[in-house]
Amino acid sequence: MRTRRIAVLIDGGFFLKKLHRLVPEDRCDTAERVAKCATFLCKRHVQRLTGENFNNQRSRWLDHVYRLFYYDALPFQGVAHHPISNIQIQFSKTPEAAFRNELFQHLRRRRKFALRLGKVSKESDWHLTSPALTKKLLRTKDFVSILEAAAQEAEQPTLPDTERLHLEKIVELWKQLTPDDLRLGLRQKGVDMRIGVDITTLTLKREVDTIILVTGDSDFVPAAKVARREGVEFILDPLWQSVNDDLYEHVDGVVSAFPKPGSEEDSEAPDSPEN
Repeated sequence: MRTRRIAVLIDGGFFLKKLHRLVPEDRCDTAERVAKCATFLCKRHVQRLTGENFNNQRSRWLDHVYRLFYYDALPFQGVAHHPISNIQIQFSKTPEAAFRNELFQHLRRRRKFALRLGKVSKESDWHLTSPALTKKLLRTKDFVSILEAAAQEAEQPTLPDTERLHLEKIVELWKQLTPDDLRLGLRQKGVDMRIGVDITTLTLKREVDTIILVTGDSDFVPAAKVARREGVEFILDPLWQSVNDDLYEHVDGVVSAFPKPGSEEDSEAPDSPEN
């Protein structure tokens, strides 16, 4: 059997967003277990391409791997004042930042893994995380006149019952807001660019014969077209997310390594996907 030269490129933000839907919660609740899940995903793809049995106890799947790339961004280092909790947040010390940093450390220690890290910058101020909640709050602008009347008459002795009811609903809606309903407008920078550059570099330098990209983003179509024109097999793993027709047209296959949620294979989990 010939030795393959396979590269797996994982869009980390997409991977973390989808992972909890693909494996049991107790298999992805720590940074170390998430790193195992990433390894499991890569291993399954390589075994499928090389025809190796998934249950092979003496697997040499890494012999066929050029590199396993994981793309993400370093946690935001800024400080911001939360408008609801009324506290100052140091984003570099949040649980999410600690989790990401720990995950990066675990991945660095794994064979053939290479981290490609961009950065996070502030693009806008605080905004609501729920579109539905945003719509509800925007509707309260229709009752500004009621609020103005209430401000003029503190005890509201003459406020009609219908307007009083509207006012109570507005007050209740605002009372329901929690700190988790707001998110600072942060944006990753440099991640997509690194993925595109690596696909092109791996292709033009003839480093690999197969590229597996784990993402649901269609922005990588130009890079995929370059790879295929140069004879590199290009496979997409959207983690069971539906993909645009553009992606189907410009890849050599769409395959998800994790069992489909709800399928008979769903009980299989990346418990110990070591070498």
